[in-house]
Amino acid sequence: MTHDAVKYTQSLRPRFAELTPDKSGRWEAAWQLTDTTLTDVVSLTLPPSNVIPIIFVPGIMGTNLSDLYNQPVWLLNVFSGVPVGLAAGWAKKPAGERQAILHPERTRVFNGGALPPNNRSLGIDQIQYRQRGWGEVSEASYHKFLLWLENKMNGQRNPAAWEDFSHASLKEVRTMGEKIGSRLPSGLMMKTNGLPESSDNGGAVDQISSDELLKRSKSTFPVYAFGYNWLASNMDAAKSLASRVQKVIAENNVGSRRCRQVIIVTHSMGGLVARACAQMSGMSQKIIGIVHGVMPATGAAVAYRRCKVGMRDEDYAAGLVIGSDGREVTAVFAQAPGALQLLPSESYGTNWLQVHDPKGKALLSLPDVDPYEEIYLKKDQWWGLVDEDWLKPIEGKPISWDYYVRNIKIARDFHRKIDGKYHHNTYVFFGGGEEKQSFSKIVWNLKKGSMSERESDFSVNKIKMLNRNEGVRTDGSNNVYFGGRTVVRTTTRGDALTMLKTEESQWEARCSLQDGSGDGTVPVRSGRAPRETAPTAILEQFELPGIQHEPAYRDYPIAQMVTYYAITKLAAKADLS
Repeated sequence: MTHDAVKYTQSLRPRFAELTPDKSGRWEAAWQLTDTTLTDVVSLTLPPSNVIPIIFVPGIMGTNLSDLYNQPVWLLNVFSGVPVGLAAGWAKKPAGERQAILHPERTRVFNGGALPPNNRSLGIDQIQYRQRGWGEVSEASYHKFLLWLENKMNGQRNPAAWEDFSHASLKEVRTMGEKIGSRLPSGLMMKTNGLPESSDNGGAVDQISSDELLKRSKSTFPVYAFGYNWLASNMDAAKSLASRVQKVIAENNVGSRRCRQVIIVTHSMGGLVARACAQMSGMSQKIIGIVHGVMPATGAAVAYRRCKVGMRDEDYAAGLVIGSDGREVTAVFAQAPGALQLLPSESYGTNWLQVHDPKGKALLSLPDVDPYEEIYLKKDQWWGLVDEDWLKPIEGKPISWDYYVRNIKIARDFHRKIDGKYHHNTYVFFGGGEEKQSFSKIVWNLKKGSMSERESDFSVNKIKMLNRNEGVRTDGSNNVYFGGRTVVRTTTRGDALTMLKTEESQWEARCSLQDGSGDGTVPVRSGRAPRETAPTAILEQFELPGIQHEPAYRDYPIAQMVTYYAITKLAAKADLS
């Protein structure tokens, strides 16, 4: 090719990179050399000196864990969008092996998880992602959202070019080229595109003003992630979060950069961690506000159900990892205060555990007042939370009943400590509607067994209070048998000998499926509790129909926009003096 044939062009998009500070506070930027035929200027932009870090706190099972020798035991890296390695590693693990591995004192946070590729335009490399904690949390559930949030908050510094906010007086066409150098007028009430028009109580949403956008533009918002050991008490995690907040603030006070406060965004159980953290001395001033997504504010009844029957009939694939039957779930759950803190608290309400006769009449409804004494610590009743025998699985590291009782009391004390307490600047969204059914109540339905034509030793009223050793049998799947016996028959086909096990019983009980609205995990009664218990602290609360619990941030634009709206409102409350 001759020199005359060379065609000089401009790139289709403006080329820019944002300067970032090194450890000493000096500004630097990296740029990969491009073809000499591109003639447009690469702009190196200087971000605002005010820094408001955003710290994301994941839900239970959303943090990577290792053993005490730094070998990962719970790693949520993905292949083709799916945590294949985690699923393959846990699908066939029996209860004993689960118990031996997943104990809070034998695990710790693993920060060596997957990281996104370098982000050239925002000046973030993998070293920085690692320093910000992204390797601690689930790539599968969270990285897509965290990347989206980083770009939304830092990808464009001119509020006149923020396309998610509109006003009739502004131009409809808002390309970057047209808006560079233009200014957003003050005094306008903006429309946030994609935001619900009303809050969960039907009230009008407090719209964002152009003055709030102008104030947000005075800060930069690096996105951090905070992993914690979800097997240990959430109070332990809250203390670690408080330390992380202080560390993040300190490391962003470098050179000309100034940082006084952070914003926290939570998923599921992470909300309980952040609520506890906000109550600690000095934390409410260091945290501008908190955004809670799909938080089990007062617990979730499904936690009880999984301890009793596992997840097989709820979600077969997830059950292979979390536990297909009650034995597999209980082996971990009973020794993990963090998991036990997902159980319904006293504030969840009464009568959420029921036993029904064959006609649907409630024979038993609990709790009357105290779920800990009336349900979780019932050692003998068949409907009590934990079967003592399941604390000692084959090839496990057994725990005693007293150790389990200690953990329940830790959960109870934690529930009471955060009951009705929220940061004074709190935003909430939760799942609602009928599309994603959840467990609001747990109902055991009785029916007559195969021996029901014989004279029964058990009246239907007697069954509700039977002890486990009074002719009650279950293997942890969704069947409880009363009376009768287990019958084992052998059959032969050729040289093969097959053993068939059947249950002969006078009565059977099965745990019903979802009965109320929610996100598939957290029912509305728990999701909407923040406004009911702390109305002055909740600045806005949204019910979002159709969202699913685990992928709420990853897969649902409406949840992302609610979070983006809330962060923008909180940024306007920052102390920039």
